[in-house]
Amino acid sequence: MRDDTPANPLLEPSPLPFSLPPFALLRDEHYPEAFDLGMAQHRAEVEAIATDPETPTFENTLVALERSGALLSRTSLAFFGTSSSLATAAVQAIEQDYAPKLAAHGDVVRLDPRLYARIKAVHDDEDALAALDAESRRLVERHLTEMTVAGAGLGEDDKVRLRELNEQLATLGTHFEKQLLADTNDLAVLVDDVSELDGLTAGEISAAAQAAREQGHDGSWLITLVLPTGHPHLASLTNRDLRRRLHDAQSARGNRGNADDTKALVLQIVRLRAERARLLGYPTHAAAALADSTARSPERVLGLLDRLAPAAARNIEAERALLEAEAGHPVEAHDWAFWSERVRATRYAVDLAEMRPYFEAERVLQDGIFRAAELLYGLTFSERDDLVGYHPDVRVFEVHDTDGTAFGLYLLDLYTRDTKKGGAWMNSLVHENSLLGQPHAVVMNNLNVPKPGPGEPTLLTYDETRTFFHEFGHALHGLLARVTYPHFAGTRVFRDFVEYPSQVNEMWMLWPEVLSSYAVHHETGERLPQELVDRLVAAQAWGEGFATGEYLAAALLDQAWHAVSVEEAAGVTDVEAFEAAALEKVGLANPLVPPRYRSTYFAHTFSYAYDAQYYAYIWSEVLDADTVAWFRENGGLTRENGDRYRRHVVGVGGAADPLESYREFRGADADVRHLLERRGLD
Repeated sequence: MRDDTPANPLLEPSPLPFSLPPFALLRDEHYPEAFDLGMAQHRAEVEAIATDPETPTFENTLVALERSGALLSRTSLAFFGTSSSLATAAVQAIEQDYAPKLAAHGDVVRLDPRLYARIKAVHDDEDALAALDAESRRLVERHLTEMTVAGAGLGEDDKVRLRELNEQLATLGTHFEKQLLADTNDLAVLVDDVSELDGLTAGEISAAAQAAREQGHDGSWLITLVLPTGHPHLASLTNRDLRRRLHDAQSARGNRGNADDTKALVLQIVRLRAERARLLGYPTHAAAALADSTARSPERVLGLLDRLAPAAARNIEAERALLEAEAGHPVEAHDWAFWSERVRATRYAVDLAEMRPYFEAERVLQDGIFRAAELLYGLTFSERDDLVGYHPDVRVFEVHDTDGTAFGLYLLDLYTRDTKKGGAWMNSLVHENSLLGQPHAVVMNNLNVPKPGPGEPTLLTYDETRTFFHEFGHALHGLLARVTYPHFAGTRVFRDFVEYPSQVNEMWMLWPEVLSSYAVHHETGERLPQELVDRLVAAQAWGEGFATGEYLAAALLDQAWHAVSVEEAAGVTDVEAFEAAALEKVGLANPLVPPRYRSTYFAHTFSYAYDAQYYAYIWSEVLDADTVAWFRENGGLTRENGDRYRRHVVGVGGAADPLESYREFRGADADVRHLLERRGLD
């Protein structure tokens, strides 16, 4: 009988340009087969390295390890690069099945005592180590450190328990993600009277109508939810009752006592993380998570956060007084964004909604984001209609370097949909590195912009535009890094450093030669008036009390959950009570300014690998604010400045110590005063 089963395209390197995964041929059933074969091949390769009778050397141990696992890496990048963007029931089932298997497989490598001994032997051979180039020496150091922190030095009995904990935590993380997505979709706010949507743009109303039709609610409007507590529509909706409904829906996720309630998962995850930390020799999960970071310890993190929290709390109170004077009544949490925009309009003559017609998505992309990359780095972008992504909404662009040579691919998935998880992010689909002969990176950005109806323009909010620039900063980091070893590719840097280049890229959003290029009225062709820009710049400090407060509340909440010992974790039985006490302790228990993420939908810390490291954004912002000051002091957006920044920061990947690289770029350590000034906390 003839076998009509199509070949699995993952089992061989992609034949497409830049090794783009062959999404047109990929089917869900291909992933389990490729994962199974990939893990088996990788285990065999690691076994051969571990049992090599030759004396351990850099080539037969470290380089061999870097070359291993090609099929598994190819499959993981394709699957996890798209699983959050296309989280169908089938994809979620694969993720739930394979998350613990992949965690267990990772432990096979990280905890292998024979492999650990070989790497340590290479590390301890001082003469041989000194003969290596700097990136190769760093590879030895990083593998040894990462295996040590992971528990490679533990006894066998402890390793058995460690493997169990890692598998359980991987499973719980996928459950958290799945339940949060289901509850987020279920809590979308249905509106039957279009007059309640007063304040939204025609495009936003069109998007709500389209979302309702897709859910079988013809003639109604559906407001889909976003990941942070504050929904963008809260700044525009004039209907106070609808603002309350929307805010309540955003805040209720994972906390309704239904099948998708996440509170039990939160408690399980915290307890298991505390147990794992103790097993690894750390008093808390925060101490374990930060041992291998630029911060090094929870105490240093709290030193920064605690310094900022009192000033943020004071600024919140000052802002509240102005809001209530403008509103003429006490404000509640669902009122804050609305009246904040009114104060901005009254005090600074700036209405962010007034800017929406100037932020048409295609102009933002082509004449803003791409233009800044060209001015700074010499990169250009051309769309490849012949290459397809994993969904019809995905666009593919070829990236060219300053001399016109091909540089990589950039994929963009702009619009929200029910199978896409909330938030905005960057993923790598192919890692650039010279060792494996992969000269080009393939990266992608995801946003969650409501998709308007046919014929309607996609108009971005001010915050969505800034987020677009931010996420593209991650994409540039992935594209520009040039490394020898895949271990250091792109954004494979410390978690509390990875946000720094992306935050720097936000600077170009309002840079004159960039803004004047893309901020054009989509109907009249008029450029954004300079006087409005000037007022916007003058008003930038407005609202920083709220913005800093909601962020710090989440960052400190993340630290609090992971500062508990095994005994303390066992005693926590009420998620809401723990959260309230943690926020009260740091002076940020303000019902008007809830945390950017509450515990029950804090995906960053309970499923997105930012556990005990959500502080990374503001930690990185110290570097970011200092870098912005450097650019301003040195002539701004120029190729000379871009080349320097590329050479010392975004072009390095993880191949050098990030803070040393920063000092080479800046000539000094970052000065925190620039951050304090930016956020009005000085």
